[in-house]
Amino acid sequence: MSDTCKKVYITTPIYYVNDVPHIGHAYTTIIADTLARYSRMAGMDVFFLTGTDEHGQKIEQAAKARGKSPQEYADEISDRFKQLWDEFEISYDKFIRTTDADHMKGVQKAFEVMYNNGDIYKDVYRGHYCVSCETFFTETQLVDDEFCPECGRSTTIVEEESYFFRLSKYQDKLLEWYESHPESILPKSKRNEVINFVKNGLDDLSITRTSFDWGVKLPESINDPKHVMYVWLDALMNYVTALGYGDDEARMDYWPAKVHLIGKDILRFHAIYWPAFLMSLGLELPQHVAAHGWWTRNGEKMSKSKGNVVNPKEIADAYGLENFRYFMLREVPFGQDGDFSQRALIDRINSDLGNDLGNLLNRIIGMSGKYFDFNVKSDGIKTYHADELAEVNAILANVEEYLYEIQTNRYLEELWKTLRIANKAIDTGMPWTKMKEGKEDEAMATIALVANILAKVAVLLHPFMPKTTQKLAKALGFEVNHESYVKLIKNNELLETFTIEKIPPLFPRIEEQLLETPAVKEEKKEEKKIKKQEAKKENKSEESGVNLITIDQFFQTQLKVGTVIEAEEVPKSKKLLKLQVDLGEEKPRQIIAGIKEWYSPEDLKNTQVCVVANLKPAKLMGMVSEGMLLAAKDDEGLCLIRPEKPRKPGSAIG
Repeated sequence: MSDTCKKVYITTPIYYVNDVPHIGHAYTTIIADTLARYSRMAGMDVFFLTGTDEHGQKIEQAAKARGKSPQEYADEISDRFKQLWDEFEISYDKFIRTTDADHMKGVQKAFEVMYNNGDIYKDVYRGHYCVSCETFFTETQLVDDEFCPECGRSTTIVEEESYFFRLSKYQDKLLEWYESHPESILPKSKRNEVINFVKNGLDDLSITRTSFDWGVKLPESINDPKHVMYVWLDALMNYVTALGYGDDEARMDYWPAKVHLIGKDILRFHAIYWPAFLMSLGLELPQHVAAHGWWTRNGEKMSKSKGNVVNPKEIADAYGLENFRYFMLREVPFGQDGDFSQRALIDRINSDLGNDLGNLLNRIIGMSGKYFDFNVKSDGIKTYHADELAEVNAILANVEEYLYEIQTNRYLEELWKTLRIANKAIDTGMPWTKMKEGKEDEAMATIALVANILAKVAVLLHPFMPKTTQKLAKALGFEVNHESYVKLIKNNELLETFTIEKIPPLFPRIEEQLLETPAVKEEKKEEKKIKKQEAKKENKSEESGVNLITIDQFFQTQLKVGTVIEAEEVPKSKKLLKLQVDLGEEKPRQIIAGIKEWYSPEDLKNTQVCVVANLKPAKLMGMVSEGMLLAAKDDEGLCLIRPEKPRKPGSAIG
């Protein structure tokens, strides 16, 4: 992956202009920016794309509700995204809009090619359509025969003339691609989800609409002006129209994409529809489709209606953009949902950045100045610290693979291992003691080792925190660029004789009073409101004596400790997980639990839970559930009730 001049194409999704940017948009874009910056530093020829998705019925309706034309509304929201990415210094090479003339020309060209290939035909569609998700669903996919399985809103029965894409034709080819390219979908846990969906059978896809006008018209050669293209066909094509597909094609040599970064809610479109479209067009398929999880707040998905949306600019302004970048990329394993907490952000800044990194630099500045007038030589490192240097180089030789597998948290964890080695070297080498003993060479070697570890970390941390690491590098007398990347990382070389510069602390400690951002003030108000409501409920319960039961009634319930031996997601369900729980019986119990919003299968496997064991079996989505898990739920989310210490499966509770 590190071949100099190799072309690398990195994309974010194009963000839908139905609302302003939120923390999820920032997360995706910061990951992509980090990959692009690393690739450029490694000497690759990078093209980094982001932009906005601006067509569809939802935009037409949103614009009308605000008394604007769809174009005026799209211009306004698209500009907010572009402004934020510019303020965040996102290093994109192109910001595409689906209302761009060259994009629409490329989409029409693609439609024409697929039509001429026999992959598009005309018919009548009747189905349940969700305007919010811009998606049709079958009756079996609906919740309670009406509601969208993705967003929960009501669907509308639509019957209209439509052009269809022969998606069913590509079912076997898609399965072959997943099989032969096991890293095509990241994280790998998402791959099985996609494969199972495809194995259940693919219906041909309705790809035009006649019920609204705000979209790309069909090519003139088709001569059917009442149709506009399905927003997802239009949107997905941006990845190749941005490179000139259907026009001058000047940048098509960047294709295929190294990675499409997306949120997990649009995985199906990118891992099924998009590869099928590319197969029809005769284009190569992307190397990776990488789907991240959602950011929640207090255990709940963020939404405007709940008033819990995190404004990324507000957080970046309050705590520093690069600190915010570090937190986002370090806090949560890619693919899993993460709960945003400003206190967790402060802990990361004060601990990881302030104590581990910033304080280490301060120690080196202090000792180099006190003992050697800030002049440092590296020639004694291999004599006195060969083992530590070898360990650091071994760690850093393997970090790149984590980055391109989008395991940014693992990448940063590995970098921080080297900082621990550096801190330990100071504590065991004790340069102050060596100076008293007249062992100046040994003291110099320890200081030089730590300075070189910091230099290597500065290079590899640079794509995450570009301005901070240039300050760190300046203190150590060098610049972060391709040359220092090759010298310090690829060739395992050291800084030669260099002068350390005294600089202000990189990460001043953040005190508690700095939590008073507008979001936190609102959060504290909400906390007070919740406490008042809880107090009222408690008082009312004590006064009324409602729902009191006898001890005999209580003992009619059988509560047991169980061990989760298997856990998996229930396909097409937003809430359900299917568990196999050992209750000390002849065979495990199958329990269908509505806890997917708070727990992943990986969180539960080989852990213990508390189970209501004598419930009558019930069916959920066609599956038998033989028990119920005990959990506590409040405004901060849901938490399973578990034994304090491991207990034998089947142990009674009570």
